[in-house]
Amino acid sequence: MCSARCTFVVRSLVRQQQQNRLLHHRRISIHTDPCSYTHRSGAMSGQHLADGRLTPGNGGNRSPVDTKSPTSIEKQHSYEQIDHAHFLANDIGTIYLNDRFSDVVLVVNGERFHAHRVVLASRSDYFRALLYGGLKESHQSEVEITEASINSFKKLLEYIYSGRMNLSILKDEVILEIFSLSNLFGFTNLELSLCKYLRSNINVYNVCSMFAAARLYQHKELVIEALNFTDCHALEVLQSESFLSLSPEALQEVLNRDSLYAYELDIFRAVCRWIKANQDDEDPEAKIKVLSAVRYPLMSLDELLSVVRESQLVSSDNILDAIQLRNTLPSHKLKFRGQLKPNLNIAHPSQGAQVMQGELRSALLESDSNGHDHERGCTRHLINESDSGIMIKLGHPSIINYIKMQLWDKDLRSYSYYIEVSMDQHDWVRVIDHSNYYCRSTQRLWIHPRVVQYIRIVGTNNTVNKSFHTVSMEIMYNSEEMNSVDIEKGLVVPKFNVATMDMNAIVIDGVSRCRNSLLDGNCKDYDWDCGYTCHQLGSGCILVQLGQPYMLSSMRMLLWDCDDRYYSYYVEVSVNMWDWELIVDKSKEHVRSWQLLQFNSRPVVFIRITGTYNSANEVFHCVHLEAPAQVPLDLNTAEVEQEISNLQVTNKLNNNELDEPESLETSPTTEAETSTAVAGSLII
Repeated sequence: MCSARCTFVVRSLVRQQQQNRLLHHRRISIHTDPCSYTHRSGAMSGQHLADGRLTPGNGGNRSPVDTKSPTSIEKQHSYEQIDHAHFLANDIGTIYLNDRFSDVVLVVNGERFHAHRVVLASRSDYFRALLYGGLKESHQSEVEITEASINSFKKLLEYIYSGRMNLSILKDEVILEIFSLSNLFGFTNLELSLCKYLRSNINVYNVCSMFAAARLYQHKELVIEALNFTDCHALEVLQSESFLSLSPEALQEVLNRDSLYAYELDIFRAVCRWIKANQDDEDPEAKIKVLSAVRYPLMSLDELLSVVRESQLVSSDNILDAIQLRNTLPSHKLKFRGQLKPNLNIAHPSQGAQVMQGELRSALLESDSNGHDHERGCTRHLINESDSGIMIKLGHPSIINYIKMQLWDKDLRSYSYYIEVSMDQHDWVRVIDHSNYYCRSTQRLWIHPRVVQYIRIVGTNNTVNKSFHTVSMEIMYNSEEMNSVDIEKGLVVPKFNVATMDMNAIVIDGVSRCRNSLLDGNCKDYDWDCGYTCHQLGSGCILVQLGQPYMLSSMRMLLWDCDDRYYSYYVEVSVNMWDWELIVDKSKEHVRSWQLLQFNSRPVVFIRITGTYNSANEVFHCVHLEAPAQVPLDLNTAEVEQEISNLQVTNKLNNNELDEPESLETSPTTEAETSTAVAGSLII
């Protein structure tokens, strides 16, 4: 019976469409000039004549293809492509809430909505299973919907038939309910559109309801948006009526965030309001869990003894424990709350930051990083035991994980320093310790996220004089680049190449026509004359200084390979130019082209590459350096190519196929040029 009725509905719809089409054609024929039609045979129309495509001089012999302009071709294509989707939507929309052809009635809270099984099933997997899946509803003429209110379901039903929904006329609670229904009934496109709308229209009054719905239906983006909004408007949200509707689990998730920046007393009072509003619904365990999310040691003694104790919601033992923790623990052990403003520099006067210690304080937070010299554009302090360094106070306690600091870099000097943070200027925690490392130019420093309000930078060494100079400072919670680094033993472990000019690495020793060609990232454009850095065998080396210490366990370099020559070399690293460690020794091997170097993880500032042999002449040539290696460290293309190259060299040695090394005079560039090494040209 159901199948027969569906067939009847479809045939009726088709018959109605045919009648509408016939009426449409009759109307067109009344208002259209017959001579404007062009037949497929290619006969010229009145429009062609009007456009001047057939002139008296051509005798009418031009073909239709010759006479058609691009515009007419576009028109022809538009005639061949018919798109009446809007007619279809309108026609189907006409049967919304229409009992004509209806074969099912949906009952919501006692109100009856006439609908059509085939339409519902074609739009939703939920309704397809409900109405055609063999359930009892498949044979019922009336189906009850218990998960929706009348208003929200009516709007959803209208969307099912028309594909449209005007959100501007709907209240927030209706939109949120439709959002829930779209998830329940499987309207994915509607759910995504509603999610975008809610994210762009979030406010204090709907954020809690939005968070609860997003959390229930696991909309990660909407959950994050709601939580971030709550963090930025914490006090207003805590005092809103919608806050009282949160579930215990949702409330705990909100309160447990370090970024919920509000006075702890205000948070406690909000929890008391929530308990009072939900005391009839929640069990004692839920109340205890919610109260445990409050950080009592952050309250003053007066607040604990007056407000908290008088509420009679917290036991005396818990209050005494909080007092003891506050009095005995150093402040950095307390779990503070702080503002979270991702990717915004909060070390700026516009954010309330100020320099409290250091000479020329005004230069640091608003200076031009390119306009500094010996006298201006930098904040400094004397390097001695009595000087307490440069101190910055942020406008509010804030969550940070990134400090970008530019050191004075108009020459090749290096600095050493350490950075401490505090919440009260008494208890300081050292988060960066570069006091034993040589650093230069821009410092990109990562720490584990923590709440701070004071930052102190103390210089310990300057290779030129006894002053520590900082040109500019940025402090933030950096979420955009945080996945590109790790932190090990307080040092940055980069996942990208830091041996580049952009990362402030420089070549200190080595000869090249372009000073930093080794670090320019170009490993393709090199020949006999340029694109490499070199040194004379037996004297000198290629020496690179990174901008700051990094924890490295790999490097990769490209040896000059425009012919069949091979090299021997070794690589050393240091953090201060005095203590060197040998990490790779290939002085007894014959290698060529790409070299993949792996070693135990260690701090690195200086990289010294020393060639010991060249089968062609007395010069060692390196084209490109990466630190760390930008290839997978398991079996990879570069490693395979390296092994093949080394195997070819070994085979040649075994078969005595290698020629004698070229004399320096017979190489493509004469040895006489070696005397101009300082000017930048050693021989190939």
